[in-house]
Amino acid sequence: MHFRHRCDSGNAVVPAPEGFRRTPLDTQTRHALKQDRFVEATASGLGWLQLHRANVIRIAVAIVIVAALVVAGVLVYDSRSASAQNAFGQAMDIYSAPLRQPGQPIPPGEQSYATAAERAKAANPLFVDVANRYGWFKIGANARYFAGLTYLDMGQTAQAEAALQKAANSHDNGLAAVAKMALAGLYRQTGRAGQAVDLYQQLIKNPTNTVPASAAKLQLAQLYEATNPAQAKKLYAEIKDQDKTTAAGQIAAQKLNGSSEPLQ
Repeated sequence: MHFRHRCDSGNAVVPAPEGFRRTPLDTQTRHALKQDRFVEATASGLGWLQLHRANVIRIAVAIVIVAALVVAGVLVYDSRSASAQNAFGQAMDIYSAPLRQPGQPIPPGEQSYATAAERAKAANPLFVDVANRYGWFKIGANARYFAGLTYLDMGQTAQAEAALQKAANSHDNGLAAVAKMALAGLYRQTGRAGQAVDLYQQLIKNPTNTVPASAAKLQLAQLYEATNPAQAKKLYAEIKDQDKTTAAGQIAAQKLNGSSEPLQ
Protein backbone atom coordinates (compact mmCIF):
# COMPACT_ATOMS: atom_id res chain seq x y z
CA MET A 1 0.00 0.00 0.00
CA HIS A 2 1.34 3.46 -0.98
CA PHE A 3 0.89 6.49 1.29
CA ARG A 4 -0.26 9.65 -0.35
CA HIS A 5 -0.16 13.24 0.85
CA ARG A 6 -1.91 16.37 -0.23
CA CYS A 7 0.15 19.33 -1.50
CA ASP A 8 -0.36 22.68 0.15
CA SER A 9 -0.68 24.39 -3.24
CA GLY A 10 -3.47 22.29 -4.57
CA ASN A 11 -5.67 19.31 -4.36
CA ALA A 12 -3.51 16.88 -6.28
CA VAL A 13 -2.57 13.72 -4.46
CA VAL A 14 1.08 12.82 -4.78
CA PRO A 15 2.18 9.25 -4.16
CA ALA A 16 4.60 8.63 -1.28
CA PRO A 17 8.17 7.88 -2.22
CA GLU A 18 9.03 4.36 -3.18
CA GLY A 19 10.29 2.24 -0.31
CA PHE A 20 8.32 4.12 2.35
CA ARG A 21 6.18 1.29 3.66
CA ARG A 22 4.71 0.40 7.12
CA THR A 23 6.47 -2.73 8.16
CA PRO A 24 6.10 -4.68 11.43
CA LEU A 25 8.83 -4.31 14.09
CA ASP A 26 11.27 -7.16 14.05
CA THR A 27 11.81 -9.29 17.20
CA GLN A 28 15.13 -7.67 18.08
CA THR A 29 13.62 -4.18 18.00
CA ARG A 30 10.68 -5.18 20.22
CA HIS A 31 13.06 -6.78 22.71
CA ALA A 32 15.20 -3.63 22.78
CA LEU A 33 12.13 -1.49 23.47
CA LYS A 34 11.04 -3.78 26.32
CA GLN A 35 14.52 -3.60 27.79
CA ASP A 36 14.41 0.18 27.62
CA ARG A 37 11.03 0.28 29.41
CA PHE A 38 12.28 -2.13 32.10
CA VAL A 39 15.39 0.00 32.67
CA GLU A 40 13.26 3.14 32.88
CA ALA A 41 10.85 1.52 35.39
CA THR A 42 13.71 0.19 37.49
CA ALA A 43 15.46 3.53 37.49
CA SER A 44 12.21 5.22 38.47
CA GLY A 45 11.68 2.75 41.36
CA LEU A 46 15.24 3.17 42.58
CA GLY A 47 14.84 6.90 42.42
CA TRP A 48 11.69 6.74 44.57
CA LEU A 49 13.48 4.53 47.11
CA GLN A 50 16.36 6.98 47.28
CA LEU A 51 13.99 9.88 47.85
CA HIS A 52 12.02 8.02 50.53
CA ARG A 53 14.87 5.97 51.98
CA ALA A 54 14.37 7.16 55.57
CA ASN A 55 10.64 6.41 55.57
CA VAL A 56 11.17 3.00 54.02
CA ILE A 57 13.73 2.10 56.67
CA ARG A 58 11.43 3.25 59.47
CA ILE A 59 8.52 1.22 58.11
CA ALA A 60 10.69 -1.88 57.68
CA VAL A 61 12.04 -1.57 61.22
CA ALA A 62 8.50 -1.11 62.58
CA ILE A 63 7.32 -4.25 60.78
CA VAL A 64 10.22 -6.26 62.18
CA ILE A 65 9.56 -4.98 65.71
CA VAL A 66 5.83 -5.76 65.53
CA ALA A 67 6.55 -9.26 64.21
CA ALA A 68 9.06 -9.84 67.00
CA LEU A 69 6.58 -8.65 69.63
CA VAL A 70 3.87 -10.93 68.25
CA VAL A 71 6.19 -13.94 68.31
CA ALA A 72 7.40 -13.08 71.82
CA GLY A 73 3.80 -12.62 73.00
CA VAL A 74 2.78 -16.01 71.63
CA LEU A 75 5.75 -17.69 73.29
CA VAL A 76 5.05 -16.02 76.64
CA TYR A 77 1.35 -16.90 76.42
CA ASP A 78 2.11 -20.54 75.63
CA SER A 79 4.63 -20.74 78.46
CA ARG A 80 2.28 -19.20 81.04
CA SER A 81 -0.62 -21.30 79.81
CA ALA A 82 1.42 -24.48 80.31
CA SER A 83 2.45 -23.33 83.79
CA ALA A 84 -1.18 -22.60 84.67
CA GLN A 85 -2.28 -26.02 83.45
CA ASN A 86 0.40 -27.76 85.51
CA ALA A 87 -0.42 -25.81 88.68
CA PHE A 88 -4.15 -26.42 88.27
CA GLY A 89 -3.50 -30.11 87.66
CA GLN A 90 -1.56 -30.39 90.92
CA ALA A 91 -4.42 -28.77 92.84
CA MET A 92 -6.97 -31.08 91.22
CA ASP A 93 -4.87 -34.14 92.05
CA ILE A 94 -5.16 -33.21 95.72
CA TYR A 95 -8.85 -32.28 95.56
CA SER A 96 -9.75 -35.54 93.85
CA ALA A 97 -7.67 -37.72 96.21
CA PRO A 98 -9.73 -40.39 97.99
CA LEU A 99 -10.94 -40.11 101.57
CA ARG A 100 -9.84 -43.02 103.71
CA GLN A 101 -12.03 -44.73 106.25
CA PRO A 102 -11.08 -44.54 109.94
CA GLY A 103 -8.35 -47.05 110.66
CA GLN A 104 -7.77 -47.74 106.97
CA PRO A 105 -4.06 -48.05 106.20
CA ILE A 106 -2.58 -45.68 103.65
CA PRO A 107 -1.20 -47.57 100.62
CA PRO A 108 2.43 -46.67 99.88
CA GLY A 109 2.72 -43.77 97.45
CA GLU A 110 -1.02 -43.03 97.48
CA GLN A 111 -2.30 -39.66 98.56
CA SER A 112 -5.43 -39.75 100.70
CA TYR A 113 -7.10 -37.71 103.42
CA ALA A 114 -9.11 -38.46 106.53
CA THR A 115 -11.80 -35.81 105.89
CA ALA A 116 -13.08 -33.58 103.11
CA ALA A 117 -12.08 -30.53 105.15
CA GLU A 118 -8.51 -31.81 105.46
CA ARG A 119 -8.34 -32.44 101.73
CA ALA A 120 -9.81 -29.03 100.94
CA LYS A 121 -7.31 -27.37 103.25
CA ALA A 122 -4.47 -28.92 101.26
CA ALA A 123 -5.91 -28.03 97.84
CA ASN A 124 -7.26 -24.55 98.59
CA PRO A 125 -3.96 -22.60 98.61
CA LEU A 126 -3.05 -24.08 95.24
CA PHE A 127 -6.37 -23.11 93.69
CA VAL A 128 -6.12 -19.61 95.13
CA ASP A 129 -2.59 -19.24 93.77
CA VAL A 130 -3.62 -20.32 90.26
CA ALA A 131 -6.62 -17.97 90.35
CA ASN A 132 -4.48 -15.02 91.43
CA ARG A 133 -1.58 -15.66 89.05
CA TYR A 134 -3.51 -16.78 85.98
CA GLY A 135 -6.88 -15.11 86.41
CA TRP A 136 -6.93 -13.92 82.78
CA PHE A 137 -6.72 -17.55 81.58
CA LYS A 138 -9.81 -19.75 81.54
CA ILE A 139 -7.96 -22.14 83.84
CA GLY A 140 -7.56 -19.29 86.34
CA ALA A 141 -11.32 -18.68 86.37
CA ASN A 142 -11.88 -22.41 86.92
CA ALA A 143 -9.43 -22.31 89.81
CA ARG A 144 -11.43 -19.46 91.38
CA TYR A 145 -14.53 -21.66 91.33
CA PHE A 146 -12.72 -24.57 92.95
CA ALA A 147 -11.23 -22.23 95.53
CA GLY A 148 -14.82 -21.38 96.46
CA LEU A 149 -15.73 -25.06 96.77
CA THR A 150 -12.74 -25.79 98.98
CA TYR A 151 -13.60 -22.82 101.20
CA LEU A 152 -17.07 -24.34 101.56
CA ASP A 153 -15.59 -27.71 102.53
CA MET A 154 -13.50 -25.92 105.14
CA GLY A 155 -16.55 -24.11 106.53
CA GLN A 156 -15.24 -20.67 105.56
CA THR A 157 -18.47 -19.32 104.08
CA ALA A 158 -17.43 -15.67 103.71
CA GLN A 159 -14.36 -16.56 101.63
CA ALA A 160 -16.40 -19.13 99.70
CA GLU A 161 -19.06 -16.56 98.85
CA ALA A 162 -16.49 -14.04 97.60
CA ALA A 163 -14.77 -16.60 95.37
CA LEU A 164 -18.01 -18.03 93.99
CA GLN A 165 -19.40 -14.57 93.23
CA LYS A 166 -16.33 -13.82 91.13
CA ALA A 167 -16.70 -17.13 89.30
CA ALA A 168 -20.43 -16.46 88.79
CA ASN A 169 -19.52 -13.27 86.92
CA SER A 170 -17.32 -15.17 84.47
CA HIS A 171 -17.81 -14.65 80.72
CA ASP A 172 -17.82 -18.45 80.44
CA ASN A 173 -21.53 -19.27 80.73
CA GLY A 174 -20.91 -22.85 81.76
CA LEU A 175 -18.56 -21.87 84.58
CA ALA A 176 -20.83 -19.02 85.70
CA ALA A 177 -23.77 -21.44 85.91
CA VAL A 178 -22.06 -23.99 88.18
CA ALA A 179 -20.76 -21.15 90.34
CA LYS A 180 -24.30 -19.78 90.72
CA MET A 181 -25.52 -23.25 91.61
CA ALA A 182 -22.91 -23.56 94.35
CA LEU A 183 -23.61 -20.01 95.51
CA ALA A 184 -27.33 -20.76 95.79
CA GLY A 185 -26.50 -23.76 97.96
CA LEU A 186 -24.38 -21.52 100.19
CA TYR A 187 -27.28 -19.06 100.51
CA ARG A 188 -29.55 -21.89 101.60
CA GLN A 189 -27.04 -23.02 104.21
CA THR A 190 -26.75 -19.50 105.60
CA GLY A 191 -30.48 -18.76 105.83
CA ARG A 192 -30.81 -16.61 102.69
CA ALA A 193 -33.47 -18.59 100.86
CA GLY A 194 -34.69 -15.57 98.89
CA GLN A 195 -31.28 -15.07 97.27
CA ALA A 196 -31.07 -18.78 96.52
CA VAL A 197 -34.49 -18.68 94.83
CA ASP A 198 -33.37 -15.78 92.64
CA LEU A 199 -30.31 -17.70 91.45
CA TYR A 200 -32.27 -20.90 90.78
CA GLN A 201 -34.81 -18.96 88.72
CA GLN A 202 -31.99 -17.35 86.72
CA LEU A 203 -30.57 -20.79 85.97
CA ILE A 204 -33.99 -22.13 84.96
CA LYS A 205 -34.50 -19.24 82.52
CA ASN A 206 -30.96 -19.50 81.15
CA PRO A 207 -29.99 -23.19 81.07
CA THR A 208 -26.50 -24.28 80.04
CA ASN A 209 -24.79 -27.57 79.29
CA THR A 210 -23.31 -27.54 82.79
CA VAL A 211 -26.59 -26.73 84.60
CA PRO A 212 -29.73 -27.80 82.70
CA ALA A 213 -33.04 -26.24 83.70
CA SER A 214 -34.17 -29.51 85.29
CA ALA A 215 -31.19 -29.48 87.69
CA ALA A 216 -32.01 -25.96 88.88
CA LYS A 217 -35.72 -26.83 89.16
CA LEU A 218 -34.87 -29.85 91.27
CA GLN A 219 -32.90 -27.75 93.74
CA LEU A 220 -35.62 -25.10 93.82
CA ALA A 221 -38.28 -27.75 94.49
CA GLN A 222 -36.20 -29.14 97.32
CA LEU A 223 -35.95 -25.65 98.82
CA TYR A 224 -39.73 -25.22 98.55
CA GLU A 225 -40.48 -28.52 100.30
CA ALA A 226 -40.36 -26.84 103.71
CA THR A 227 -41.79 -23.43 102.79
CA ASN A 228 -44.15 -24.02 99.85
CA PRO A 229 -45.04 -27.73 99.42
CA ALA A 230 -47.60 -27.05 96.68
CA GLN A 231 -45.02 -25.24 94.55
CA ALA A 232 -42.50 -27.98 95.23
CA LYS A 233 -44.98 -30.61 94.02
CA LYS A 234 -45.68 -28.58 90.88
CA LEU A 235 -41.98 -28.35 90.06
CA TYR A 236 -41.44 -32.07 90.65
CA ALA A 237 -44.34 -32.82 88.27
CA GLU A 238 -42.82 -30.59 85.57
CA ILE A 239 -39.44 -32.26 85.90
CA LYS A 240 -40.99 -35.73 85.81
CA ASP A 241 -42.96 -34.96 82.63
CA GLN A 242 -40.20 -33.09 80.81
CA ASP A 243 -37.17 -35.19 81.79
CA LYS A 244 -38.48 -38.72 82.22
CA THR A 245 -35.24 -40.46 81.27
CA THR A 246 -32.81 -38.27 83.21
CA ALA A 247 -31.65 -38.60 86.80
CA ALA A 248 -33.57 -35.42 87.63
CA GLY A 249 -36.77 -36.92 86.24
CA GLN A 250 -36.31 -40.12 88.22
CA ILE A 251 -35.67 -38.21 91.46
CA ALA A 252 -38.75 -36.06 90.83
CA ALA A 253 -40.84 -39.20 90.30
CA GLN A 254 -39.57 -40.61 93.59
CA LYS A 255 -40.51 -37.39 95.37
CA LEU A 256 -44.02 -37.44 93.90
CA ASN A 257 -44.42 -41.09 94.91
CA GLY A 258 -43.56 -40.21 98.48
CA SER A 259 -40.11 -41.82 98.48
CA SER A 260 -37.95 -40.80 101.42
CA GLU A 261 -34.72 -41.19 99.47
CA PRO A 262 -32.64 -38.01 99.70
CA LEU A 263 -31.96 -35.86 96.66
CA GLN A 264 -28.70 -36.57 94.89
